[in-house]
Amino acid sequence: MNFSFWSGYKASYFSSLWMTLKLSLVSILFATLLGVLLYFLKTSRLGYKKIRPLSLLASAFIEVMRCVPMLLLMIIVYSGSKIALGFNFTSFQAAVIAIVMNASVYICEVVRAGIEAVDRGQMEAARSLGMSRRKAMWLVVMPQAVKNILPAIGNEFVGVIKNSSMASVIGVAELLFTSKNISGATFLPLEPLLVAAAFYFVLTFTLGRLMLWVERRYKVSDNR
Repeated sequence: MNFSFWSGYKASYFSSLWMTLKLSLVSILFATLLGVLLYFLKTSRLGYKKIRPLSLLASAFIEVMRCVPMLLLMIIVYSGSKIALGFNFTSFQAAVIAIVMNASVYICEVVRAGIEAVDRGQMEAARSLGMSRRKAMWLVVMPQAVKNILPAIGNEFVGVIKNSSMASVIGVAELLFTSKNISGATFLPLEPLLVAAAFYFVLTFTLGRLMLWVERRYKVSDNR
């Protein structure tokens, strides 16, 4: 194997590494916000009655996003924005939108599971003290649910980093896009891709270990 190209292209790799991180960080941030919003839309209530239109809207969005491949969604957002909206998204914007739409439905389920893992007695105790349902949710239930939610969102972030490679299809200069260009320039079909794979491994392995450490810390604090 020939890795002599590295010295001439390492700047390109580190630039594309930053693009991968930026794309993943922006996407997971907005996906988390949208995922939380979807959860509250899906479970929205007026008094004791569920607000059905909002619940149906959130459920429909979740089902559609589960069934549409993210690569196809990315291409639709990038290519169809001019037709649907009258202007073009940049490749970075289109990639962020597609990843956010896809990841948010899984984060919605993470939020649901995290909240449901909190003992129902916590909500009942807060309500018995005179708190409204909304106030009890934000001041009593959510702080406890965050301990369950954060490690799972970290795992979703690992998935987002790997899925960000799909953005190469619409021209985002992330790791896979750059390594394919280097392959074409150096006539080396394998080695530039192996370098990209090494970067992805370091990113995801490090983040996975960090999330495992965070999860263990939460368990230790719960056992005290």
